[in-house]
Amino acid sequence: MRQEDGFSLIELMVVIGIVAILATVAYPSYQEYVARARRADAKTVLLENAQFLERFYTQNGTYVGAALPVTEAPKEGSTKFYNISFVVDATSTAFQIQAVPKNGQAGDRCGKLRVNQSNQKSVADATLSSTECWNR
Repeated sequence: MRQEDGFSLIELMVVIGIVAILATVAYPSYQEYVARARRADAKTVLLENAQFLERFYTQNGTYVGAALPVTEAPKEGSTKFYNISFVVDATSTAFQIQAVPKNGQAGDRCGKLRVNQSNQKSVADATLSSTECWNR
């Protein structure tokens, strides 16, 4: 009797089942990693803009009249995942910059990332805490 080389249908189905289980576990982890990387880009832009506003305040004594140098994150690349904006308070001595998720990041669990003139970091519309979002 001659022995045939190759895989049986049962062996192939077992391998496909194992790959499916691994993909089910790995894909959500990958998606979270991508979201964290995009969030890191937004945090970097927020902090760079905060430094710019502090330099502006040092030179002018007010935040009024300042324009953010970067209004979307990430700075490079064609697809932007956050809109960056800021608000100056009525006394002109305080500001709050926020990053609002959009496009593929719109459902981010951290929601809007915020930083103010005192470097206090917070989130809004988030399912995770401010600490979880800013320190991961």
